[in-house]
Amino acid sequence: MIRHTVAFRLVHPAGSAEEAAFLDAAAELVAVPGVRDFERLRQIGAKNDFTFGLSMEFDTQAEYEGYFTHPLHEAFVREHWQSEVADFLEIDYTLL
Repeated sequence: MIRHTVAFRLVHPAGSAEEAAFLDAAAELVAVPGVRDFERLRQIGAKNDFTFGLSMEFDTQAEYEGYFTHPLHEAFVREHWQSEVADFLEIDYTLL
């Protein structure tokens, strides 16, 4: 199992229509083959400046690698991520 996570902060004002539209677009990533246990998360702690998170799991390395080249993911990155994310931290895990 591989867990792909990303914490991020958007350029949009909190509670704005643009923020909601970005999060709605992110939710469409669940349709990429191999994605399971997809979650959109709101950061509540005070230890970093990130606001949101995404988390998903893949059963195999091939599914994980395929996610990044899938047209839905590539379109999301091109149409939303590159211009709407101010900062992010990506961490990918496997079980010990």
